[in-house]
Amino acid sequence: MSKLDELYRWYPVYTHPRSEKKTADSLIKRGIQVYLPLQKTLKQWSDRKKWVEEPLFKSYLFVHISNKEYDQVIQTYGVVRFIYFSRQIASIPDKQIQMLQNYLSGQADPEITFEQLEKGQKVKIISGKLKGYEAELISWKQQQRVILRLDALGQSLILKISAADVIPVFD
Repeated sequence: MSKLDELYRWYPVYTHPRSEKKTADSLIKRGIQVYLPLQKTLKQWSDRKKWVEEPLFKSYLFVHISNKEYDQVIQTYGVVRFIYFSRQIASIPDKQIQMLQNYLSGQADPEITFEQLEKGQKVKIISGKLKGYEAELISWKQQQRVILRLDALGQSLILKISAADVIPVFD
């Protein structure tokens, strides 16, 4: 067995629609480490309101596996396929999974008032739970927001972070 087979990485997995939690449970029962980012949202029915946890990314979850566990994951009920880019299974850096976990566990939501940064500029977060992560900045009128991208999914996570908590990154 090669060392490559023993290397564990995070991989995004596409699931059947609205079955992310059930699929995650099935994978956990098989001994697979799973991360399903959930967010609380307020749902309203005709007779009541209720806070429910929904997946942050619809029909996606993340598995932490080595090469030898691919078959075990794909054979799990609810798993449709791995996500591919350039004919290879996409992997997510540990740092991005950790960033997601940190962000979803915190409640910080400060406004941005600093105006020395420009739209599209790369920035590095220098304080708070997301310290050390790089992002891309976008702006709307008087407000600026930091966008943290999960490139392997082709999706973005939009965060409100004080401009005082970011510095420009020059390549």
